[in-house]
Formats: sequence, structure tokens, C-alpha cells
Amino acid sequence: MSKKSKGPDDVVLYRRLLSKVRPFWTRLLWAMALMILVAGASSAMAYMVKPVMDDIFVAKDRAMLVMVPLAVIVLYAIKGTCSYGQTYLMQFVGQRIMTEFRVDLYAHLQKLSLSYYDRVPTGELMSRITNDVNNIQGAVSSVVTGVLKDLFTIFGLIFVILYRDWFLGMFAVGVFPLCVIPLVKFGRRLRKISRRSQETMADVSVLLHETISGARIVKGFCREDHEIARFSAEAERLFQLRMKDVSTRAISSPLMEFLGGLGIAGIIFYGGWQVINGHSTPGTFFSFLTALIMLYEPVKHLSNLNNDIQNGLASATRVYEVLDTPPQIVDKPQALTLPRLRQGIEFRDVSFAYRPGETVLNHINLNVPAGQLLALVGTSGGGKTTMVNLLPRFYEVSEGAVLIDGVDIRDCTLFSLRSQIAIVTQQTILFNDTVRNNIAYGRPEASEAEIVEAARAAYALDFIERLPSGFDTVIGEAGVLLSGGERQRLSIARAILADRPILILDEATSSLDTESELYVQKALENLMRGRTTLVIAHRLSTIQRADRILVMSEGRIAEEGRHEELLALQGLYSRLHRMQFAVDQGLEVGGVA
Repeated sequence: MSKKSKGPDDVVLYRRLLSKVRPFWTRLLWAMALMILVAGASSAMAYMVKPVMDDIFVAKDRAMLVMVPLAVIVLYAIKGTCSYGQTYLMQFVGQRIMTEFRVDLYAHLQKLSLSYYDRVPTGELMSRITNDVNNIQGAVSSVVTGVLKDLFTIFGLIFVILYRDWFLGMFAVGVFPLCVIPLVKFGRRLRKISRRSQETMADVSVLLHETISGARIVKGFCREDHEIARFSAEAERLFQLRMKDVSTRAISSPLMEFLGGLGIAGIIFYGGWQVINGHSTPGTFFSFLTALIMLYEPVKHLSNLNNDIQNGLASATRVYEVLDTPPQIVDKPQALTLPRLRQGIEFRDVSFAYRPGETVLNHINLNVPAGQLLALVGTSGGGKTTMVNLLPRFYEVSEGAVLIDGVDIRDCTLFSLRSQIAIVTQQTILFNDTVRNNIAYGRPEASEAEIVEAARAAYALDFIERLPSGFDTVIGEAGVLLSGGERQRLSIARAILADRPILILDEATSSLDTESELYVQKALENLMRGRTTLVIAHRLSTIQRADRILVMSEGRIAEEGRHEELLALQGLYSRLHRMQFAVDQGLEVGGVA
């Protein structure tokens, strides 16, 4: 995704964020009521300074000496209780909103087409779900908790100030607009810095994902120092941006305090002059001054909240860029439910390009009767994998149509289409879960007996029973605790249990040793029995018994037939066969195009 892509403007952004708050209006009303009580208690404490000074210390009233301390205790008890209640309620709203954000973002990512994942690195998407959503959480929590509480406190204290001395109060309140100018300026700067910091953090996440998942390659090629240097450069870039953020935040608070100090200095001079000349009492003045000093604290806090809000808005822009990306492949209105395959699959004049002008498949016409084993071979880049990826609509055809039993797959629901297809690939995808749950991934409702039978058919039961906890063994990330052959047999067991009429095998045995390949081949024979199967294989020995073989070259079907027929043609398939025979015999192959 381009880092320059423009997100929604601020007004739209605020509106969208606040729309997330609306469902929790009941809790918000209770929290606001508690905030008013907190603000009232804070304002009352400033108001109490006058009776403390005038009635206790000046007039020496013994009754007030008892009543005022009791009133202070009651005020602090009310403030503490209400503060706890409003904080809990508002944090509940903030945390719930962020949970919904995170779930919505993840759910939307699940709906996006594979082409989106081809463009956007995994690490960047992980960064948006974790770092960016966390930043939004800070902004939303600050808005719904801090801003309202501080505003109520400010209003209460302004009332006390104006009540004690309206003329001096107008002067004091007039200083506040001066604080808005640096607030806006620093906010804009922080927004830009925050956006760049989050983009850099996404780059760091991408680098981490690549190097941790590719640790064997990094170590195997002795590139540890190179990767450390790359990471150090990204970390340094992030450090510089974070220090700019720190510098901007650090100067905003002292500047606010200095501006407040100027106002307080003027007020002390004028208020002291009023008391000295008998126009005011010390209690009135100190009550006024206490309220004013207390007033600057929530104003300064609002300045810090603005920094958090700007940081969160920058993250919200990045999150909404993902949420606003429409899935390229969706169900049509009133899409059909595709019945189970009976007749066959047809590619009718199909062309496809990942990018405009770069055609990968050129006018493919093909019929695959139900139950047939069709093998796809050819040189790399010939279009084999692209062709089978069009069948489950991982990508949409650029021209032509793919049909199942005469029905265009674009007219069917994605669920009913993909429920017909099982896939076993060279890169075995397993999850950090138990053996049982990995096998039952395509049919979670399957019984224990069905899971065991699928494992037996995949020649996986023996090694599963040797595992520490059998079917309850957690196999680690990507099945790291298993060998390559064992992982592949688990994926075959998963496909067997799913029991789908169409099977796609993409290089399912190409990376296995001889013994593992033997077991996997036997498992695949059980899996392919009675199914319409499309096999992609570089090792021609694995598909010699195919009902039909297609030889793909430059996005076209170059040759078609059975193994013996294609050898007799002395064409591309025959040349591929000779090359592989030479490789298997350990001979040098010359003149390979």
C-alpha cells in the first residue's frame, strides 16, 4: 500500500470514531454524571478556601473549625468514589471500542482478495492490527475519559473564579485563548511525526517477520551481520522520529505553564493591590487564586490529551485505509448455491493478468470431466499455479469464464464454491494447535472416529500415536515439531476428512526425501480416489499415471495427452522428461532454454 495514500479528512474521521461510541450512550451518561460530581467536588474545594481563610484563620470561628474539615472529608470521599466509577465506565467503553476495531479489521482482512496480500507485506498488516489499534485506543480513551472530565472541571472552576471576582476572572479567562495557538501548532506537527513513526514501525514489523520466519536462510548464508545492520538502520530512523515526538511533547507543557505563570503573576499583583487597599478579603483572593491554579492543571492536561488524540487520528487514518479497501472478489447479489460437482470443470477462453498488460494466461480452453486426474507440467512461469488459483476464485479471470457443471463460478457463492475444493500445496500450512484440530480444520464437526480414519488413510496414524500426547499434541507454529513428510501427511489427512469432490495438488511432493515421498504418494492415492484432481508437478514421475497431462508454456496449452503419447511427440514434454532423467542420474544438462 502506498504510504502517500490519502485517508478521510478530519471531520469524517472524527465522525467515524464517534459513531463507535454511540452504542454505549447509557454508560456514557452515567459516566458524565459522575464526571459532573467530580468536577463539582474539585470546584467546591477551591470555594472552601474562603471560609478556611476568613472564618477560621481571620475570624477564629470554632464552629467552622469543625464543619469545614468534615466538609473537606466528604468532598474528597465523593470525588474519589465518583472518579473511580467514571474511570471504570469510560475505560470499559474505550476498551470495548478497540476490541471491536481489532475484530473488524481482522474480519475485513479475511474478506480481502489474495491480490491484496500480494501487495501489502504481512508485517505491515500485523502492525496495523497491533500498534495502530493500540494508538487509537489511547486516543478514544483520552477523548471519552479525559476531555469530558477536564471540560467539566474547567467549567466548574471558571464559575468559582467569576463568582469570587468577575472583573479579575474575565482577565484570567482571557489568557486561555493564547494557549490555543501553540496547542494547534504542536498538534499538527505531532500528527505528521506520528504518521511517519507508524509507517516506520510497520517497516520494522515487516523486517522482523521476514528475518524471524527466514532464520534458517539468514544463518545458512551467514547474513546475520547484514540483517543486524538493516534492523539497526530502521531502529535508528524510528529513534529519530520518536525523539522529535518527545521534543514536541516536552516543550508544549512548559510553554503552557509559562503562559499560565504570566497570567498568575498579573493576577497576584492586581489581587494583592485589591486586598491591601481594602477592596477584597484575603479569603476571597486566595479562593480565587486556588481556583485559578487548579484551572491551569486541566487546561494543561487537555494539551497533553491533544497530543494523544493527534497520534490516534494518524493511526485511525491507517486503519481506515484497510477497512475502506473493498474486496475485489465478492458474491453477486442473489448468488447461487453451487451443487456438488457431477459433470466436470470447464475453462472457456480464459485469459488472466496480475497487472494490466502482463498477461499470464492466454485464451485457455479446457474441459475436465468429473473424476479425471489432470496433471499440469511445464517450465516455471508457464501459468500452472495461476490456472488452478482461478478455480477457487482466489483471483478473478480477466477474460472468459470458469464453469463447474456448466455454471459460471462468478454466479455462485464463494462458500459453496470453495466448499467443493480441497488444496494440498508444497508449502504446508499448519497451525499452532493440536494434531486433532489441524486435521479437522475443514470439518470441525467431524467425529473422533472420522479423524482417526482420515489419519490412517493419510499414513499419518503411526507417527501421531508416537507423539507425546497423540492427537492432543500441539505441533508448534507451522508444525515446526514435525518433519516435512509428517506435516505433508497431516495436510493430506485434513483434505481427506474435508471430503471435497475437487482436489488441487500443487507440488505436493517436490520437497520431500525418498522415504517421505513414498508415504505421501500412498496417502495421495487414497486422497485422489474418486475425486476430480488437478496436479501440478515438476517431478514427472509423480504424474505418469495421470488420465491426461497438459504441458503449459508462456500461458498457453502447448501439448496435451497421456504420458506415452506426449513422449512420442518429441516436443516440450519429451524434452522436460529427458532433462529430469538426466538430473535424476546426476548428469550435467546443457543447452537448457
